[in-house]
Amino acid sequence: MKTTTLILLGLAATGAAGLFTSCEPSGGNGNEPTPAVDKYVIAATNDDATYLVTADSLTGGNVTSVGSGTETIGGSYWVFYGDDYLFSLKYNDGEAGTGSSYGLDAATGRVREARKYTFNRITTYGVWGDNVITCSTNDGTQEEMDGYKAKYLQFNYLNSKTGTTTTGSRIAENFLGNGEIVSFAGFVEANGRLYTSVVPMGMSHYGVKAFPDKVTDPALVATTTGGSGSGQYTPGQIPSTQYPDSAFVAIYSGDSFDNTPTIARTGKIGFASGRRRSQYYQTIWAADNGDLYVFSPGYGRTATSSDDLKKVQGQLPSGVVRIKAGETDFDPDYYHCIEELGNRHPLYRCWHITGDYFLLQMYSSGTMAGTNAPTNELAVFRGETGELTVVTEGLPAADLLVSIGTPYSEDGAAYVPIRTTDGSYPTIYRIDPATATATPGLTVTATDVAAVGRLKGAL
Repeated sequence: MKTTTLILLGLAATGAAGLFTSCEPSGGNGNEPTPAVDKYVIAATNDDATYLVTADSLTGGNVTSVGSGTETIGGSYWVFYGDDYLFSLKYNDGEAGTGSSYGLDAATGRVREARKYTFNRITTYGVWGDNVITCSTNDGTQEEMDGYKAKYLQFNYLNSKTGTTTTGSRIAENFLGNGEIVSFAGFVEANGRLYTSVVPMGMSHYGVKAFPDKVTDPALVATTTGGSGSGQYTPGQIPSTQYPDSAFVAIYSGDSFDNTPTIARTGKIGFASGRRRSQYYQTIWAADNGDLYVFSPGYGRTATSSDDLKKVQGQLPSGVVRIKAGETDFDPDYYHCIEELGNRHPLYRCWHITGDYFLLQMYSSGTMAGTNAPTNELAVFRGETGELTVVTEGLPAADLLVSIGTPYSEDGAAYVPIRTTDGSYPTIYRIDPATATATPGLTVTATDVAAVGRLKGAL
């Protein structure tokens, strides 16, 4: 693995205290600790700029990004590392990623930048130990077959404490033993282990050459160029998975992706991942008791064959299974079909709230066909009972919702940024999972709100 020391910002050339050194209070003798700061932090966009603004409460009032807050480079993803730092990770359309971490300034109570990062392309992210971790699947240079390069999983470990980035890679070919390349979707730390959903993506040119016995049907191998964006393909590869109706979870017991994981597999659901173009959204989450709940939207059903290319179409709908705390295989007695509950709509994304309650974002039109299908429905799912309740009370009508930001959970409730089409400013809604009701709270004078969370302590 390769380690790079990052640039630490805010260090004065005049010998002032370092970035993480306590500030001396006015009139003090230099031995007093830096006073703690505790603020909610909102990532808000205003036209083309992104600002981090603070608030003392999420249940009411108003804050503005106009002429206030800390301007940032913007972020495709916002990751709170506990309540110490907020990481902004920017996806750059297939190029190397850029990002920064932010903390609270003790003197001003405002957010300020702590470090800058550069890293390999990213399609999923999470937290592991002292690190914010990212992953993507890319062309490699280490192995080749008949002129074709193998694809690799590329990892970045962005250390929150030392300010270093460590990179690593592992071959993505035949990762599951079925000849296919894979990507990861989401990371969960629980039970002293790291869990990640493994998404099979078909066979690369390298894989078809290296593992010909893993090709289940020669008609699946492309003979023409087709597709678009991340789904583009050329002759000689299998561009979509041959196993759409299986879900795989890799379980790591060490502290590095260099270790060999245990692979759990189930045929009750399809692969566990939300999707939007080339991005893979986390749909695996741990309940407070350590049970891992694995949700699948059922995207395998969207694969369609053409005259030029045959694809294996999945049959399984949105569903949820689980791996009990301490176990390394799926619970054989647990399964719920999401599309038989609530409004019978497919799942898009989900998040843990508290206990065994999860917040689900659904395809509100009842279909996931096409990347522009609306996802304006929220529901609460309870793991132990398998109950799903659509959130309607207190929320604007689904057809008014424009965007749903990344939720934040605290004190047994979820706080969700929501923007509507009626001209109102984005509002943070508090969702009570026990009643599946919403209450409007803090409004933000901004174009949109991407994420909300809490930071404590001080830089």
